[in-house]
Amino acid sequence: MAESKVETATTASAAPPSGESSGPSELAVATVRTVPIGQAQSRTEHDLLGEDEVPANALWGIHTKRAVMNFPITGVPVGHFPEFVRALALVKQAAARANKRLGYLSPEKANAIEAACAQVATDKVYAESFVVDAIQGGAGTSTNMNANEVIANVALRLMGRNPGDYHALHPNDDVNMAQSTNDAYPTALRLAVILATQPLVRALDDLAYAFKGKAVEFADVLKMGRTQLQDAVPMTLGQEFDAFHVTVKEDVARLNEISSLFREVNLGATAIGTGINADPRYAALAVEELSRLSGQPMVLASNLIEATSDLGAFVLFSGVLKRVAVKVSKICNDLRLLSSGPRTGIGEIRLPAVQAGSSIMPGKVNPVIPEVVNQVAFLVIGHDLTVTMCAEGGQLQLNAFEPTIGYCVLSSLRMLTAAVDTLTKRCVEGIEADRERCRSLVQGSIGLITALAPTLGYEASSRVARRALQENRSVAGIVLEEKLLTEEQLNQLLELEAMTRPARRQGAPVPKV
Repeated sequence: MAESKVETATTASAAPPSGESSGPSELAVATVRTVPIGQAQSRTEHDLLGEDEVPANALWGIHTKRAVMNFPITGVPVGHFPEFVRALALVKQAAARANKRLGYLSPEKANAIEAACAQVATDKVYAESFVVDAIQGGAGTSTNMNANEVIANVALRLMGRNPGDYHALHPNDDVNMAQSTNDAYPTALRLAVILATQPLVRALDDLAYAFKGKAVEFADVLKMGRTQLQDAVPMTLGQEFDAFHVTVKEDVARLNEISSLFREVNLGATAIGTGINADPRYAALAVEELSRLSGQPMVLASNLIEATSDLGAFVLFSGVLKRVAVKVSKICNDLRLLSSGPRTGIGEIRLPAVQAGSSIMPGKVNPVIPEVVNQVAFLVIGHDLTVTMCAEGGQLQLNAFEPTIGYCVLSSLRMLTAAVDTLTKRCVEGIEADRERCRSLVQGSIGLITALAPTLGYEASSRVARRALQENRSVAGIVLEEKLLTEEQLNQLLELEAMTRPARRQGAPVPKV
């Protein structure tokens, strides 16, 4: 069968050698061909390097294809991060609105771009067309080109035209009007971090609530506190879980505080912050539209050159993510220790049994949920170091390593959110206290002597503790044997309230106010 007629033919225009675009581009309007049955349709696109074929119905174009070939790095495409795809679409929509208001973009083109952006921002199916690797050279140019091409081709379909008919609407000249990768990409990345932080905050709130519930449930469970893995002084299991609740809530506050730094953006800076190829009114209008579209109060940076090159907000935020990871991982270490055994360890709590623990030891159940959270924490901690090195590695007016910063921060947010949700639902909510075990450990602990020290004195208490350890006897038994206290006095000093909270000593003077 002979090839059918050419359905759409187009010509090329000039582009800057860098591949950036604030104005015309050499990206040609495609030639769409219908080929024999059994073969895929394709279209020919042209850029400064020459021609290449892309699938006829693909929403991406030649720049995206070259990036996919150039960067087979992680196998994780930009579309893996839905908040980033949404943010890119909102940035392009805001730009189209601003350019329309200023009279640079015709209503027909602007309306088509806006409608396309709205679809990309809300329908997750379009994430499949954001195919470039999240880690790439070029400071994010490939991601920006990918976004421009997808939005342009969605808009062309809405206009009743074929993908690649760039004569009617161009990815760079129209979708990317008054923009550079260097302001569109970081603005979208900042907005994406704000959007991706919200699920983590909700997950941490749920975890804190679950710990608080357990704190109330275990308020009357007396147990031994430990320092340096040695018996210390009595406390309640409820106090231990309430401490988990408080430390998680602290990080919710820090996340909300630090993520607000990302509201300052450099949209309108174009290439290096001078605003070249953009109307003087454009930056303020574009940020205003972005705020309206995203529902987030974004603000224009006071110095666009500084805002284009500085990534300090990512360093701070990544540090907070590391702090969250460290704290949650430490809690998981505690849960594993407290549930160790069940017969030969501490065994004060029982974690939910969620799966068999061994292929060779029948009946063994492992703390797999805390373990997976530990591993996520280790990855997040490693990502923080990577973010630090990327931020430090920038030169002059731009940091070329923003893609790796974005990959690390967005990955950390995604993994932490999933890990915290899993910890809450698959572990913390089902934790049970072994009350008998807790009571037994307290009664046999030498640490009880600390509660008696203010009454007996340090020397006598040390003697009792030494005898209890050497003779493998209880502290209470030796105190009664040596007639240091009556049984009534001993019971009073070893009451739950007396041992787990500050208390005034009997006979202590009343302080003057």
